[in-house]
Amino acid sequence: MSNFISKLQQFFEVGLWQEFNDRSHTLWRWLIQTIRFAFTVGKELAKGELNLRAMSLVFTSLLSLVPLLAVAFSVLKAFGVHNQVEPFLLSVLEPLGAKGVEITASIIGFIQNVKVGVLGSIGIAMLFYTIISLIQKVENAFNFVWRISRARSLARRFTDYLSVVMIGPMLVVTAMGVAASAMNNDVVQSLQAIEPFGTLLLFATKAIPYLMIILAFTFLYMFIPNTRVNVKPAVIGAIVAGVLWVTVGKVFASFVASSSSYTAIYSSFAILFFFMIWLYLGWLILLTGSQVAFYLQHPKLVRLGGIAYKLSPRLCEQEGLGVITLIAERFYQQKMAPSFEELEYETGLTADILQQLILTLEGGRLIVELAGDESRYVLATDSSEIKVKRVLDCLRKSQEANVFASQTRVKPPVKALLNKLNQQQETVLETLSLRDLALGSVDHV
Repeated sequence: MSNFISKLQQFFEVGLWQEFNDRSHTLWRWLIQTIRFAFTVGKELAKGELNLRAMSLVFTSLLSLVPLLAVAFSVLKAFGVHNQVEPFLLSVLEPLGAKGVEITASIIGFIQNVKVGVLGSIGIAMLFYTIISLIQKVENAFNFVWRISRARSLARRFTDYLSVVMIGPMLVVTAMGVAASAMNNDVVQSLQAIEPFGTLLLFATKAIPYLMIILAFTFLYMFIPNTRVNVKPAVIGAIVAGVLWVTVGKVFASFVASSSSYTAIYSSFAILFFFMIWLYLGWLILLTGSQVAFYLQHPKLVRLGGIAYKLSPRLCEQEGLGVITLIAERFYQQKMAPSFEELEYETGLTADILQQLILTLEGGRLIVELAGDESRYVLATDSSEIKVKRVLDCLRKSQEANVFASQTRVKPPVKALLNKLNQQQETVLETLSLRDLALGSVDHV
């Protein structure tokens, strides 16, 4: 038994990550890549960081749920479709069984007691602040999954968050209405009596709730992270999350149904107890699907086992200089400023490392991000005025920012040698500008 365990450990530590040979079968390659992917996602879940984020969102959700639904209820009421809020809540809380019905009734009662007209300006401001804080924490959790260290700007937060609060409920209700009207159409009703259309329509009726979940998750995965998420990873991540949602929901429903002992212990608090557990599971499933989408969009990280690698000081200078040179080359080629995804493809760097280099160059006022829906970067000033030495100094200082300054006494010969090397480098780089690098005019150095 111990021999089998050691072989299994050896496979996951070494054999799983070895390169394929030319004779490897396509099915074998696909199987190994799938195992690598599942292992990497599982290792991320085992770290417990997604677990902590999901727990944090449970507390924020409890504070923000009623204000969020109250605003959504007001928006839907203006269009005369506010009665759809209760069926939506019932479908989300379905795994709670009878307790879900009780919670839905309580939430609807809270919503109806919220009178926006009598809250006053301060009350309305606090109402929207509570909602925005929830969406902001959700964005922070998704940015953590996607290794994005910079959140949306204040202006983008206002417009994007407002669109979620005001337009999101209408999209959900519209989708539910279209699905319901399509199934009640006279043509569809007549087709039910004809086989195999009747069987297909029955299957479609049962599949619609799952499709709604997948579409909702796809929208969240593409919209919330502060980066561009491709459609295919978002859809696959949503499918994984949807399957987990349905599976975990059925297991949780059976747990609630057989939990009479918990009801006896917690009494009236049992409803809140189960509601918090389901909120936690829901957020964890949502973040897991986002993690799947992240690794699907960045397969090179799967090959690295999901480890967040860092550049050495030498490679940091090399890759940072390469990034800013690519940006300068685009300008002289009279092409559109490169986007983050294009820089990622051109350099071959992982997204988190590239983002750190970009933040460093932005901090040194060497490049700026263009305003727009997509992150694109241009030089902060004319390339002939940016010396290569300034770029290297910017990259070096960023590595020294959080490093403890050495208090030891350096031997005079060592200090003299380092000073001499610095002087030689300054002589070489004295007249070399970024324009020379972009145009390949470095022969005179």
